Amino acid sequence: MTGLSRRALLGTLPLLGWPASARAAEPPKLRVQDTFEVGPAVYVRSLAVEPARGAVWVGTSAGVHEVDLKDGRRRQTFTRAEGLANEYVFAIGITRDGNKWFGTNAGGVSRWRDGRWKTFFPMHGLADYWVYCFAQQRNGDLWIGTWAGASRVDGRTGAFTTYLKELVNEWVYGLAVDAQDRVWFGTEGGVSMFDGQRWRSWTHADGLGAANDECLPFSDNTGLGTRRRHDLTISAGTQATYNPNYVFAMLAAADGSIWAGTWGGGASRWDGQSWRSVSRRDGLAGNIVYALAQAGDGALWFGTDQGLCRWQPGPDGFQAGFPGGGTWQTFGVADGLPDRHVYAIAVAPDQRVWAGTRGGVVRVGP
Repeated sequence: MTGLSRRALLGTLPLLGWPASARAAEPPKLRVQDTFEVGPAVYVRSLAVEPARGAVWVGTSAGVHEVDLKDGRRRQTFTRAEGLANEYVFAIGITRDGNKWFGTNAGGVSRWRDGRWKTFFPMHGLADYWVYCFAQQRNGDLWIGTWAGASRVDGRTGAFTTYLKELVNEWVYGLAVDAQDRVWFGTEGGVSMFDGQRWRSWTHADGLGAANDECLPFSDNTGLGTRRRHDLTISAGTQATYNPNYVFAMLAAADGSIWAGTWGGGASRWDGQSWRSVSRRDGLAGNIVYALAQAGDGALWFGTDQGLCRWQPGPDGFQAGFPGGGTWQTFGVADGLPDRHVYAIAVAPDQRVWAGTRGGVVRVGP
């Protein structure tokens, strides 16, 4: 197991939040402040901030780390030796009662509570062994996205219920719960939404994903294929591919809109009536969007196949000029990223942004 080490790129800056004046006027100039290495062949697939512990949890292909938000020191590492069912951690869910849920690649879900481990497999009611995302509703129910539908864990009883046929596609990679307590699912075949009574779905035919302006080859690594085919290969040789129905990430934004990060179709925004997309032609670094997050200043962060992007909407928000308005800033390997593919993003209480790639995690701030 490779331990987490710290390599300061541009010095250590005081850990202060963005001043109100900066949020109200021009966005502050940001830079990569620190890099935390996990090993050159190790992928960082998930990040989750836990303010109560002052920690960020780093899920990798070789275990999970708990890291101190202030000084970047690694507090502890979990592998199979410590209780994880599988070292490859694709998703981290932290529920409001402080439980940590780790979704693994072929190892089910491992829950860490009060220093004790419990692992859930399909024999316990989990939909599948491959787990990729979590989201919690107001009543405490926890949703888990898998390669065979989504499971809901009752917040009171702990009972599992699986939803499969209701979804537009069974391979679930992204989950989000909006302000109306509706649950949004990003799948390999589009987006589905459950409002507690009814289901609704959207695909590229409904406006999800930008048009293929770059004439990229279409990828068929999707649908009801074999597990061997689902290797998340996003290129054909050296060229990126296009599959706008394939959704890697979901985000419920503060303004009530819903965002979906797609494979080749950029990021799409649902305003309650229609989908509109932002892509490379608008300023996005790459059209394959693995991760989405929103900071306290309203800025949106995109983890793409061509780096980490920040978009600060203009004074009219997402109204006139979307998606062309606002201010863009992109961070690539030349700016300090260990790798150009950004798979995970998390925003800390001090508004600094953590982003995960192959090889490590970076911390970005003013």
